[in-house]
Amino acid sequence: MNEISFRPFVIGVAGGSGSGKSTVSQQVLSSFGADMVSVVMQDDYYCDQTHLTPEVRRQQNYDHPQAFDWPLLIQHVQALRNGETIQMPEYDFTIDNRSDRTIPVKPAPVIVIEGLFALYNADLRDMMSLRIFVDTASDVRFIRRMQRDIAERGRSLESVVAQYMETVRPMHKQFIEPTKRHADVILPHGANGPAVDIITTKVASVVGQLKL
Repeated sequence: MNEISFRPFVIGVAGGSGSGKSTVSQQVLSSFGADMVSVVMQDDYYCDQTHLTPEVRRQQNYDHPQAFDWPLLIQHVQALRNGETIQMPEYDFTIDNRSDRTIPVKPAPVIVIEGLFALYNADLRDMMSLRIFVDTASDVRFIRRMQRDIAERGRSLESVVAQYMETVRPMHKQFIEPTKRHADVILPHGANGPAVDIITTKVASVVGQLKL
C-alpha cells in the first residue's frame, strides 16, 4: 500500500449507452495524463459468467443493475482511494464474459469512474467528489451504439436492434435516467466542448491544490 497525504478527487461519469461518457473520461485523462488520472470502467465489472454457456450468456440482460459485480467495484474504488493498486477485470464483449487477463490500475490524484450506472449505487456515490450525467438524445445514442457494436463487438444489425428494444431502452428509462437526479453536473447535448472544458478546469483547480 502506498502512503498518500491526500484524498483523491473521485469523478463519476454516468449516462446512457452511446451518450459520450468515454469522451468525457478520455478528455480528463488526456488533459492531465496517466500519472494524474486513473480510469475505472464499469463495463469491465460485469459479473463473471464462466458457469454459463455462450448461448445463455447472450440472452442475459446487460442493461440491468444486477448484471454488475458491485462488491468488487466498490472494493476496488476504496482500494484506489487508499493508495492501493488494483487488478481491474477485463471484460470481453465478444464472448460475453471476463477474459483471463486483468488490467493493473494505479492510484492517482484523480479517479474517474465511468459507466451506465456510475451514479446508481449509494456507496459508490458517497465516494465521489463530482457526479456527472451525460445527457444525450436517444436517437443519437442508438446510432452510436449500433455503429460500435457492429464494428467492435461483431454484432449483427438485427441483434443490436432487438437488444435495444428489449432491454436497452426500457432499462434506460427505468434505471439510468433516474440517476440524473444524483448528478452535480448534467451535460446537455452529450459531451459538448464547453461543458467538458469547465470540468477539466475544475479538475485542474483541484489538482493544483493537492500536496503531492
